[in-house]
Amino acid sequence: MLFDLNILPAENFPVPVICIGNISAGGTGKTPFTEYLIRLLREQYRVAVLSRGYKRETKGFVLAKENSTAQDIGDESCQIKHKFPNIIVAVDTNRRRGIRRLLALPANERPNVILLDDAMQHRFVLPSLTIMLTEYSSLYYNDHLLPAGNLRESVHAVYRADIIVVTKCRKDIKPIELRLIEKNMSLMANQRLYFSGITYHKIEPAFPSMNLKSSSLSDINKNENIMLITGIANPQPLIDLLKTCFKNLHTYEFPDHHSFKQSDIQYMDDKFRTMTPASRRIICTEKDATRLKSIDFLPVDWKSCLYYLPISITFMFEREDHFDARILKHVISTINIQQKNNGKD
Repeated sequence: MLFDLNILPAENFPVPVICIGNISAGGTGKTPFTEYLIRLLREQYRVAVLSRGYKRETKGFVLAKENSTAQDIGDESCQIKHKFPNIIVAVDTNRRRGIRRLLALPANERPNVILLDDAMQHRFVLPSLTIMLTEYSSLYYNDHLLPAGNLRESVHAVYRADIIVVTKCRKDIKPIELRLIEKNMSLMANQRLYFSGITYHKIEPAFPSMNLKSSSLSDINKNENIMLITGIANPQPLIDLLKTCFKNLHTYEFPDHHSFKQSDIQYMDDKFRTMTPASRRIICTEKDATRLKSIDFLPVDWKSCLYYLPISITFMFEREDHFDARILKHVISTINIQQKNNGKD
């Protein structure tokens, strides 16, 4: 409210600052969406991703390095840095301070575009563009504020979004249902709505040095013993997928961003050791893999069996080009405006 009344100031910055966020407590798919934007922008611009680094063990502003761990910068930031080593990744709970530190980097390292991960509630920064995600199975207008529901703030906060993306949509969703969702959102004329789904890729070895190879789920023997480890907000879609692929699925669910303890690993390892070595495999999410790989008490036997399942987002109803063009136009126009302002100065 104080920001809306201009009592508290929100700071503008001289580069495109794109906020990817939500008004619910996790589970909307911010990380794969951030990765989508990185792929879209990285060939033309020097991209930085700034997040708070949830559950890291460090304090203040930290600029990620290629060997940074989940303990240093958080699991999501670690995943992004390892996947895109040539982009800038930083963490800071104070997003305004974090942006200032990024813009203070030497000219040849300074970002042209900053992606703010999970930052809709950080009102001291005024993004140049705000993208709000809402999960198809838990649309914000059907939800309630915490603790009665899962919303961090009132649905009125949606007015701050320039783009709303409904994520994790079913592949068989009908156009009439999309029109009903759009009607229920009552969006303003300047807001744009998109729908996206999840694409699952080949499973990848968490330890490639063990001479393991990527593999399609359909190529794996259905009779293998699969141990699924998840520490994400909503693992059900992944569980449902693997149930269709394997007869012997053993699921271990942990809270989102869970820090694995030795007792957790021992509990799962007891089950793992009962499985036939030639027909056992551990599958986890990419985010969980970043945490599992960094713990020093991971059983040696796991390293030759541990895989993660990468995901990406796909825009539905052939709207990808429209979305891409809108993002690129925003970035170009924001940079051009800033260059003109600098010229006047």
